[in-house]
Amino acid sequence: MTGAATTPTHHWIGSLQAELDGLEAALLRGDAPGVERASAAMQAVLQQAPRTREFADPESALRRDTQNAAQRFAQLRQAVLRANAQNERAVASLLPQQAMERQPTYSRMVKPSTLRGAGRGFVSA
Repeated sequence: MTGAATTPTHHWIGSLQAELDGLEAALLRGDAPGVERASAAMQAVLQQAPRTREFADPESALRRDTQNAAQRFAQLRQAVLRANAQNERAVASLLPQQAMERQPTYSRMVKPSTLRGAGRGFVSA
């Protein structure tokens, strides 16, 4: 994924897209401290959102660009959740006793005695 294909309509959107690019790059590198820094930088940009009526106008380019950025962020968030679930499954296979003490990210509420076979309460990520 890359930033918006068109020129942003507002400098704030350009800043938001740049921070999303940084977050995505850190995620792809597997750089946990980088993800934390990029997340904090993105939060700072979000807090500087312009106070404008354009956000209320369903036809405004600023609103459309903001919704596109929100969708991109949601996709990155889902990628993080999937990676976390994969890590939890890996830990569970290597350290089954420790895994029983934690609630998995994607799971059904099941009793430990009912965990049999491949179903072990996980939804495929």
